[in-house]
Amino acid sequence: VQLVESGGGLVQPGGSLRLSCAASGFAFSSYAMKWYRQAPGKEREWVATITSAGDSTSYADSVKGRFTVSRDNAKSTVYLQMNSLKPEDTAVYYCNAWSRRDGYWGQGTQVTVSS
Repeated sequence: VQLVESGGGLVQPGGSLRLSCAASGFAFSSYAMKWYRQAPGKEREWVATITSAGDSTSYADSVKGRFTVSRDNAKSTVYLQMNSLKPEDTAVYYCNAWSRRDGYWGQGTQVTVSS
């Protein structure tokens, strides 16, 4: 089982980034997918969720209206489009595959928002 995040980097406030999480080794289309983030010195926090079919999404209040989660089950990949980025969005971003039976985590990708 692998979840590999990519797309992180350094961006100026107000900028955009698109994170990807490529999955392998499990039935991707049977899992809801979530994004979490962890800033230095803080606990990991939930950011967004997309259902297994991609027909419903939900977001933390702190990112609602700025971030969009999507998935392509044919490519076993989930995305997080992040717009209007703020310095407080700086964190390591993790993808998570969730089902009632089990779950998997990626290794994370660093996002730094700074001028």
